[in-house]
Formats: sequence, C-alpha cells, structure tokens
Amino acid sequence: MEFSLLTLASAFGKSLLFALAGVLPIINPLATAPIFVSWTQGMSISQRHQLATTVGKYVAILLAITMTLGSLVLDLFGISLPVVRVAGGIIVAYNAWLMLNTQQPTHDDTAQMAQTLTEDNARLNTFYPLSFPITCGPGSLAAAIAVGASLRTPRITETLASLAGALAGMVLLGMLVAATFRYAGIVLRKLGEVGQLVFLRIMAFILLSVGVQIVWDGIRGLIATLPSSI
Repeated sequence: MEFSLLTLASAFGKSLLFALAGVLPIINPLATAPIFVSWTQGMSISQRHQLATTVGKYVAILLAITMTLGSLVLDLFGISLPVVRVAGGIIVAYNAWLMLNTQQPTHDDTAQMAQTLTEDNARLNTFYPLSFPITCGPGSLAAAIAVGASLRTPRITETLASLAGALAGMVLLGMLVAATFRYAGIVLRKLGEVGQLVFLRIMAFILLSVGVQIVWDGIRGLIATLPSSI
C-alpha cells in the first residue's frame, strides 16, 4: 500500500512538472503581457485585475480540456494537428500585425475603448482574441495535446494520478498568467509611454514571428503527410 501511494505520488509530481515544462515556454505570459496592458488602458485597477483573473481562468480551462479531450475531438472531426497549427498561426499573426501597425490611441479613444470593452462585450473580447489565440495559441494547445497523449499507462490508477498532476499543472499555468497580467501594468508603467510603445512593438513583432513559425510548422507537417510519389 505504501509503495502504491509512493508510486501514485511520484506519477502525480512527474506529470505536473512535465506539463509545466512542456507548455510554459510556449505560452510565455511575459510576451503577451504588454498586449494585455495595451487592451486595458484607461480601465480601473479593479477592472484590470478582474479581467486578468478571467483570462487566467480561460487559459486554464482551455489547456485542461485540450489536454484531456483534444486528440479525441480532432480524430472525431478528422482534423489533423498541422491543420490546427496553420489556422491558429494565421490568427496569431493577423492579430500581431494589427498590434504592430496600430497607432498609439489618444486618451479619449483609450477611455472609449475601455468603456466599450467593460460594458458591452467584455467576456467575448476577453476570450477571443486575448485568451485565445494571443495568450493560449495553437502552439500551446498542441503541446497540451501532446502532454495528454503521453499520460496513458497500462495501470489505470497511475494514469489517473498522472492526469491529476497534469491538470494541476494547467491550473498553475492559468494562475501564472493571471498574476503576470495583473501586475504587468506596474512594471510597464516604469518604462513610461515611449518605453511602453517600443516594448509593445517589439512584443508584437515577436508574436508575429511566432505566428509565422506556427504556420510554417503546420505546413511542414502537411507536406510530410503527402505521398512520396508526388
């Protein structure tokens, strides 16, 4: 019994660390924090904190569902992972391009944007495109699917322990995203308006590059599935 508990605890801990190591470098909340700050300019601190918490919840839910059911859903609809990468990468690159070319809004425009975001469709805009695909994009979802596929073992109890550990890892990732977005404004405020603008442009360019890379990875995956005779 003691050995069994140690085995389950070991499976839980290993899968938790494996999930964090597999998804965290890809989701990288520090890269998207400036975009969150840009979208929430003019909002009150409490509204921004609430929005950050909501984004963290959405990210945790997305990763958890994708990890547990992602491969089954893709097989059900006959969708391959490279296709998901291409479609999601295009969306990421498009939003990054918009951020890269958007002029610095005036105070009136910022206040109006914040009011519209909080009063009319805050939940919709919080999920898309801020939570998905900007924060939690196709690369993160593909990594979550890969993590979920690697949790299966011949022993059911060990598989459940591994799944529980990986789910705990996804929850921790959501909490990390929420905390990063929550305090990103304090860090960026020290940069000043010019520093924020420069940093936002740099992060938008990096995000654009990530989107192109995701598309390219998807295209390479699709090419690999073509018959060798073509």
